[in-house]
Amino acid sequence: MVFAALVIAGVSACGGEDSASAGLRVVASTTHVADLARNVAGERADVEGVLPPNADPHGYEPRPADAEALLDADLVITSGGDLDLWMDELYEASGSDGARLALIEAVDTLSAPHDHEHGHEHAGEDEEGADEGIDPHWWHDPGAARDAVAAIRDELIAIDPEGAPIYRANAKRYSERIAALDRRIAGCFERIPPSQRKLVTTHDSLAYFAEHYGLQVVGAALPALTTQAQPSAGQVADLVDLIRAEGVRAVFAEAGLSADLERAIADEAGARVGGELWTDTLGPSGSGAETYLDALAANARTIAAGLSGSAGACAL
Repeated sequence: MVFAALVIAGVSACGGEDSASAGLRVVASTTHVADLARNVAGERADVEGVLPPNADPHGYEPRPADAEALLDADLVITSGGDLDLWMDELYEASGSDGARLALIEAVDTLSAPHDHEHGHEHAGEDEEGADEGIDPHWWHDPGAARDAVAAIRDELIAIDPEGAPIYRANAKRYSERIAALDRRIAGCFERIPPSQRKLVTTHDSLAYFAEHYGLQVVGAALPALTTQAQPSAGQVADLVDLIRAEGVRAVFAEAGLSADLERAIADEAGARVGGELWTDTLGPSGSGAETYLDALAANARTIAAGLSGSAGACAL
């Protein structure tokens, strides 16, 4: 009821006003999705992202203004999975009749493995069901991002057939840019010995990235697919022991969140904090991670530097 009241308040506040946009209107849930959509749509459509930069999608609370955006949307794009369920609720409550596209249903890497070999299960899950959920962080695999670009292209063409040549050209050009960066990043990690490619992060968000580039996810400070989890003292102690046993060199914090837990874990395990990663959101202006390609490159540089101990291990 509270959610519905939030939506109704937003709709009532803006009812009767014409949309300022003269073309196709696309509303995207997260910063990554919005950036992919903008690169495909170009100037043919107005793309609005609900989530602001440097905001955690796992804990986002919709605002009244979000209802206004959804009401006038021709296409609503979500990332999918448990990451942005609030967008599905917002869509239903707003009464929007725009087309919907959940990108997680279009990508080809839904079974990215999670390394529970050493008993580091997700918080709140028992051992038997630890791997049953779908990992929603698909965009960390550039191949999945290219699948998403193709899905956005096809949906825009279905809604706006006259713009098909533009959408196809934009998608082709952007997909080639993703592939080119992907090749350069792969070259960076190939130069790091396999024994050093061991990853510990804030939460369980980089399984796709790790599998794609040949890294091993040892564990996470928050052993779950969401930042809303809380680790037990036993889980933290187990992770410290695992870092020592595996010879992990660095623990990577997540941009926009406090790094106190990661710092404590690294200090206890004799590792270092390897820098901040942009995992669930793109960065604000001046961060160097304002776009999907920028964030992918920034994460690769940070991880390569932390694993190798060399700041220039990945020059992109």
